[in-house]
Amino acid sequence: MEEKFTYRRAGVDIEKAEGALHQLNARIQRTYTPEVLSGVGLFSGFYRFPSQQFRAPVLVSSTDGVGTKIKIAILAEKHDTIGQDLVNHCINDIAVSGAQPLFFLDYFACAHLDPPVYQEVVGGIARACELAGMPLIGGETAEMPDFYQPGEYDISGTIVGVVEETRIIDGTRIQPGDCLIGVASSGLHTNGFTLARKVLLSHFHLDAYVPELKCTLAEELLKIHVNYYPFIRRVVSKYDVRGLAHVTGGGMVKNTRRLLSAALDLEIEWENLPRLPIFELIQRLGKVPEEDMRQTFNLGIGLIIVVNPDDAQRLLTDTELESMHRVYRIGRIIAKP
Repeated sequence: MEEKFTYRRAGVDIEKAEGALHQLNARIQRTYTPEVLSGVGLFSGFYRFPSQQFRAPVLVSSTDGVGTKIKIAILAEKHDTIGQDLVNHCINDIAVSGAQPLFFLDYFACAHLDPPVYQEVVGGIARACELAGMPLIGGETAEMPDFYQPGEYDISGTIVGVVEETRIIDGTRIQPGDCLIGVASSGLHTNGFTLARKVLLSHFHLDAYVPELKCTLAEELLKIHVNYYPFIRRVVSKYDVRGLAHVTGGGMVKNTRRLLSAALDLEIEWENLPRLPIFELIQRLGKVPEEDMRQTFNLGIGLIIVVNPDDAQRLLTDTELESMHRVYRIGRIIAKP
């Protein structure tokens, strides 16, 4: 008798994916705001643009992932925070332009859908969206057994926000003498995990308690990427912010240079950084050169604010902001010779 193949037998179970998503519907709908006309379910999400709030609105968008931090979540069998990393990273990428988030879309791909894992990951995405007051209005789930190894998955996200054209923060007003204020990170955030894994997993198991870190290795590596949007909103409302840089791949120097004209450069006062124990551990165990550390990791600073010297002094002693995140004077803008 001739063998018959179905899509399920080939490795893709559409009904299982639909069932897993159905279990999340109530969680996702909690993220909806009054502007959402139609969210998950149709071929696209519908969002009523709040045009009455703006005179000259500019849409701001970004797409990103979380890199190989996913491998830590998989090895640790803890999947409820990786989605929060994704959302917060994407929010920061548009917030540094002065934008407020409007809505979010996610992408989840795997070899074979494991409903509990899927629900933890997407549940984390929904949780971060809800905390940010931003609806999750759509996405895609893909089962690709011939592409991913069993147990593996990947995620990415797309965010859309809006900013008043006159309030775009793009670095064009930065000038020599401006100060760089660093805002503390929670740890690695979502960058540098390929190097971190190579070094740390050759010395520790993920569930090992590491005295220098005061927690297990897994707990340290899975610390959630900070959402800086509430902090940015307060800073921009109180100070003349000339530039904002989200410190991701490439480190502090390369990410801040994105804001600068060809006539400008920056000086980082490396000794002023709040170098977290995780970075000291990676460098010591891996004998990682300092230049590699600076280009790969945030080294304790997840956001950089560029302001004039007077505002810098006031910002550094602002108790309201200090109650949200620790801030440090970490350098200045200079003219290229």
